[in-house]
Amino acid sequence: RKKMKTVDGFHKMKVERKKISMVTCYDFWTAKIIDDSDIDAVLVGDSAAMVMHGFETTVNADVEMMTFHTAAVSRGLRNKFLVTDLPFLAHKKGRDFLVQSVDKIFKAGAQAVKIEGAGANLPDIEYLVKSGIPVMGHLGLTPQSVHQLSGFKLQGKSEEKAARILEDAKLLEQAGCFSIVLEMVPSDLAKKITDKLNIPTIGIGAGKFTSGQILVLQDLLGMSKTFSPKFLRKYSDGYEIFQKALNYFSNDVVNNKFPSEKESF
Repeated sequence: RKKMKTVDGFHKMKVERKKISMVTCYDFWTAKIIDDSDIDAVLVGDSAAMVMHGFETTVNADVEMMTFHTAAVSRGLRNKFLVTDLPFLAHKKGRDFLVQSVDKIFKAGAQAVKIEGAGANLPDIEYLVKSGIPVMGHLGLTPQSVHQLSGFKLQGKSEEKAARILEDAKLLEQAGCFSIVLEMVPSDLAKKITDKLNIPTIGIGAGKFTSGQILVLQDLLGMSKTFSPKFLRKYSDGYEIFQKALNYFSNDVVNNKFPSEKESF
């Protein structure tokens, strides 16, 4: 696959009907592995608050956290397009704060920011796009609004709510978003949105008719024994692989098998 390094690459892949693969990443060493893989693009998600810091929701992510992780990831990437989540309320504290936040995130190495929701965010999205900042939208389950949405549930089930999400998607495209993440929405709604828009959609729990898919890296690697939502496919049993390696090491140390003569100076 050709390396996708620009926003134009997203649009080109939609036009050519090629699926876009994205994963989250939060650190340097995994970024280096992803950089050598077939994955198209990387998201430094505010899911870092949960995955890397152990918080219950993404609400605890702030600009400093996102900048810190973006800098680490960008040092490990050479061939992938890098998007960073704008954290909770970063676009609700006035335009000056918004611009300062985006400035920090871009100086850390991001090539685009992702903003959850539409509505009141539309003028800010339009402003950023006109200022030369690529923006990825995010509709459906927007984890930053988890308290308002009463938990991590499927969105857009009723006709009225589905129509609202479709309308928001059109408004995000008009505001200048170069793509939109659709999270936890029915497959037929995701298909309808994807067909109506010129920009690509990236699905997570949104069926197979989106322009691409994104998963949290640790989820697809099977790093948690307990987290198994319906939409997740685990591509390895990372938990067991890591645990086994640690136990082998511990066992060799306890039984004086490591280091060997060969591994000593």
